[in-house]
Amino acid sequence: MIVEEMMKKEIFTLTENHLIADALQLMRDQKIRHLPIIDEANHLIGLVTDRDIRDATPSILDTVQLKEGLSQPIKRIMKTDIISGHPLDFVEDIAATLYEHRIGCMPILNENQLVGIVTQTDLLHTYVELTGAHQPGSQIEVRVPNRTGKLFEVTSVFRNLKANILSVLVYPDKEDSNYKIIVLRVQTMNPLSLVDKLREEGHSVLWPIDPRK
Repeated sequence: MIVEEMMKKEIFTLTENHLIADALQLMRDQKIRHLPIIDEANHLIGLVTDRDIRDATPSILDTVQLKEGLSQPIKRIMKTDIISGHPLDFVEDIAATLYEHRIGCMPILNENQLVGIVTQTDLLHTYVELTGAHQPGSQIEVRVPNRTGKLFEVTSVFRNLKANILSVLVYPDKEDSNYKIIVLRVQTMNPLSLVDKLREEGHSVLWPIDPRK
């Protein structure tokens, strides 16, 4: 999946001359935590987060200083060293960048124009949809040697039993790099017949644990 298919295109923005109070109010009204700052040409020049505002304003108990802090222009607190993406970037690349740099969002630019934004919450929702976790079904985990053709062997069992696979994930076995874990979400509430067939074919099923044993 590319970023263009899941990014938010309705973007709330301010300019650098707006006040911190304006940013705080907009975030509260729209229930957002990240606010791109643009110039008159819709070029991204900064980014403000709810954390930036909290760090820049004193305690609510100090009314005078709080009022003075909120009356400052956004350019006083906005970050200008911003990591951005492109609409044709792959979602997994964006996710890896957010993880690596420990950032909560990424503005999406096309020809230097702000066209979208992706947040950690957006990625979580996309992950849920891609894995089918929001649909009724069962999860089966199979440990296989890290060799060509193993995924085909496992999915062939489901095909032969006419079981509908909602999603497939593969990740390395943390205990042994010679193995991988295949996680399949299947459109059935009782996967025991599938588990039996997998084991009959010689596959190591990690989950579900057979309640009959």
